[in-house]
Order: sequence, then structure tokens, then C-alpha cells
Amino acid sequence: MDVKEAIQKRRAYRSLDPVEITDGLIKDLAGCAQLSASCNNNQPWRFVFIYEHDMLIKMHEAFPKGNAWVKNASMYIAVLSKKDYDCVIDDQVYHQFDTGMATAFLILRATELELVAHPIAGYNPQKTREILNIPNDIEIITLVIIGEHSKTINPILSEKQIASEKQRPGRFSFEQFVYLNRYPNK
Repeated sequence: MDVKEAIQKRRAYRSLDPVEITDGLIKDLAGCAQLSASCNNNQPWRFVFIYEHDMLIKMHEAFPKGNAWVKNASMYIAVLSKKDYDCVIDDQVYHQFDTGMATAFLILRATELELVAHPIAGYNPQKTREILNIPNDIEIITLVIIGEHSKTINPILSEKQIASEKQRPGRFSFEQFVYLNRYPNK
């Protein structure tokens, strides 16, 4: 699979089956993230790979009812960073951008391995911080949910979530997000 194919195949599925989590898989995903570009090669990303059964169960406390589907995942990856880990040039703060790029590399590699790697915003950051022992000065950027795509629709999903399982949600047209030479005044 080439990069374009991985980009096209990547989907944020919520119907998951278990997948075996190995040290090799973790090293593979982390190794791909590690190769991402960053300002001055600062590599501001940090990842907590959560896969032990007891820790997965403990993490359930951090998810609202609308994200109960994550309980079928085999691993959660907490994506972390800190402003001080990366360049700050005048008012330009890079750590979140650079960490996002590294996370995208990880997600594309997971897709290439035929896994679902679904980043979410629906979690309780404070509860996550407590469970994972993350210091207050480190930002929790997202959680990435890892599993295998199930051919069976998860029955706890909402109608909107079921629709997005069956068909990729629409994307903006080219004209809605691409501007040539300058931003349009509207």
C-alpha cells in the first residue's frame, strides 16, 4: 500500500473487533511517528500506549456515554505534548502542529496495517490525566483508539454514527478550502 492509498483507506470507524497488541506493533507505530518532521528536530510528541486489560478498563471512566464504542478497542494511545518541548518563535507555537503530524504518521501506518486508528476529542482530560499519571503541565492533545474494523455494526452506535460507518462522511469541495494566491474577502 502506498501513502495515497493509506490516506484514502483511513476511516474513523467505531465498530471494532479486538486485535493482538504486541511490542512489535507498538514499536512499529511509534517508530513511524518518530520519523515525522518537527521544528529544529525537537520531536515534541509523547505517546502513552494503553493496552493492558486492567488499564483499558480503568480508562473507561474517562469516556462519556456517546463514546462507549471505544470499549471494544484493543489499545488507546494518549497523544501528549508541551509548549516547552518545541519551538516558540514570536507568537508562533509549534508543538501541537508537530505532534499532529507525528500522530498522522502513526495513524497512516496503522491504516497500512489494516487497523483502525480513530483519534477522538470525546474524553475527560482530567480523568485521563489522573489514570495515566500525566503531569499538569503536559497537554493531552487527543486519544487514538486502536482496533480492527468489524464488519458488524456496533449496536450501541447512534443513527448518525451508523451512517458514517456505512459511508464515508462528505468532504468539502476543493473551492471550500483551497484558495489561490490569497485568502478571499467575503
